[in-house]
Amino acid sequence: MAMDEKNENINLLDTNNMSVNQTAFVDAIEEIVAKRNVLRDFRKSDQDLEQTKQSLIGMFSISNLPPCSVSDFLPPSTNGVKGYTKQKLQERRELYLDKTNLTLDQHKLGTVLLAHLADHCAKTSNPKPLYAAWDNILSAGMTPLSRTLSTYLYVLSLDGDADSEERDIAAEVAMLHDALYEPTEKTVSLLVKSLVARGDAAGAEALLDGIADGSLSELLRHRTTSPILQLHCENGDIGSALRLYHRMRTTSRVKMDDLTYSNFIAAVAENGYFLPDSKDVEGGKDLGYESVSGPKLLDALIAEMAQDVLDISEESAQILQTGFAVGFQGMECAANSLDPLTSLCGNEAMVANRVAVDHDTGKCPATNATLRLIVLEPEQRVHVHDTLLEMARAKSMDYTAKLAAKGRVTHDHVEKAELATKILKDFSDWLDCREGRPYTAIVDGANVAYFGWGKVNVHQLNLMVEALKKQGEDPLVVFPQKYTRRKFHLRQGMMQVLQDEELEILDKLKENDQMYVVPPMCLDDMYWMLASVSNQTASTNGSSIDVAKNNEEGRFPGLRPIVISNDKMRDHKDELLDEREFRRWACSHIVNYNFTEFIEDQQDEREISFHAADIFSDEIQGNECPDGAVAWHFPLWDANERFCLRLPSANGN
Repeated sequence: MAMDEKNENINLLDTNNMSVNQTAFVDAIEEIVAKRNVLRDFRKSDQDLEQTKQSLIGMFSISNLPPCSVSDFLPPSTNGVKGYTKQKLQERRELYLDKTNLTLDQHKLGTVLLAHLADHCAKTSNPKPLYAAWDNILSAGMTPLSRTLSTYLYVLSLDGDADSEERDIAAEVAMLHDALYEPTEKTVSLLVKSLVARGDAAGAEALLDGIADGSLSELLRHRTTSPILQLHCENGDIGSALRLYHRMRTTSRVKMDDLTYSNFIAAVAENGYFLPDSKDVEGGKDLGYESVSGPKLLDALIAEMAQDVLDISEESAQILQTGFAVGFQGMECAANSLDPLTSLCGNEAMVANRVAVDHDTGKCPATNATLRLIVLEPEQRVHVHDTLLEMARAKSMDYTAKLAAKGRVTHDHVEKAELATKILKDFSDWLDCREGRPYTAIVDGANVAYFGWGKVNVHQLNLMVEALKKQGEDPLVVFPQKYTRRKFHLRQGMMQVLQDEELEILDKLKENDQMYVVPPMCLDDMYWMLASVSNQTASTNGSSIDVAKNNEEGRFPGLRPIVISNDKMRDHKDELLDEREFRRWACSHIVNYNFTEFIEDQQDEREISFHAADIFSDEIQGNECPDGAVAWHFPLWDANERFCLRLPSANGN
């Protein structure tokens, strides 16, 4: 059949009446067809390609083709008949071919052409052509590949104006995808978003219920659940919000962030459920909460938040303050801004404000609560120890590989890394089995020796050891072997030569078991970090070596061993330990130091000042106030600044 005859039912578009999306679609199709590589991909005749192109760009003017929507292809229920959607698409395709006189091969060619269009739009970051393309897909009864539909979803997500459209094309694409193929986290999220936009929280939760118990349960993520939680909160349906919140917390793949927690807790506050005489949150008891209203519910929710979140953003602080101000309206509030509170607030006042906690005492100026130091729990201490041993091999591999690349390792660098790991394990065993007095201060020798000089100052290192001994500590210096030689490279083009007196100091420290020399190819950081969490089983003989507050000796209170270092730990903070473990380890073990101003003679005595490990931890915590209420403090802003939250006490209790 001639092309003119086959086109008898297709009236090409009047470009003056086309929408912006249709114009973009036509332009994109013309551009794709003009590409030589695309022509080769299709492997069809020019006549077939031209006929298919004309059918696509003329789709909008086919008068005798009944309209359709995505719902026409979806099964009547989520448990619809298998193959229902494919069958409906096939019926539509047959109708389309009958009305357009296209062949089945030309129809397949159109499906391929619209797949090329998706890739083209992805490369150009232009979603506009896909809106018209989608109508083509539905009208022609096409069955795009899963990959093509995923590309459509990606490109449509780039449209910043999509939320203002009455029709949610992205949701339609997701619906068709999930009817034809296995749902993905992306498609489920889009469908949830669409339902939430229409205010259908129940429908969105029903969608989650349909996937929660089957093989698709892994699709439950934060972005698939948090929009529904937010809608429940906006509707004031706290019972449903608490149920979904609990579900999110107990689903391993849902990672709650500070903003999600803050929005939820603020909504509970805004609806009055933290008031002393509040009614219970419906269904809360069934979820295992001992108290489902009042201050105890607040304590339970923030305690859960503290398990997942270490600090909050200023946005979260503002959300919390606003929520509590509304919920406690008519009662005394300390302030309605995030300006710092500096004076003590009465028991009857609700505090939801910024405070600066006293660095030396840990006291909150607004509530008189004392923040505490939260140290590594025994299992966390073991985990830190074991993680350091595990990471030692990887770090040693990286280090020796770099040396090998520079030609500085003559033997197999993998073998060198294995040896370095074994040596660190031997050091750990030695600390645990050695007898004598346990070490209470581990010195980062390289850090101290270099401090303020730009070269190794052995006299300064010895001065540190003597200062620690005077304070009642038993120090162990961890020092790279390189710096114990008479002559060594400091950096490119610069050598340092140690004098006899300096070598004698190092020998004395080694003889007195006050120095551990880290062999070549080993990273000394690993050694002093590991020493800080060693149990030193034999030398402690089961006794605690920690130092109590206000001890008679005047020693720094806290855990032992302390670590003497000014190292900011940038190399290890993220890759060795998780954030909570790192903070607890650092705030309870690291002690910074400073020497008096630079002097000309490196042998002269210099005064050393120490900045003890933190008095209180840098993480969310609740502490009892003198009146018995609980004050919660959230790290925010500068080092000692917190967002403080305390409910008013009823009759001072």
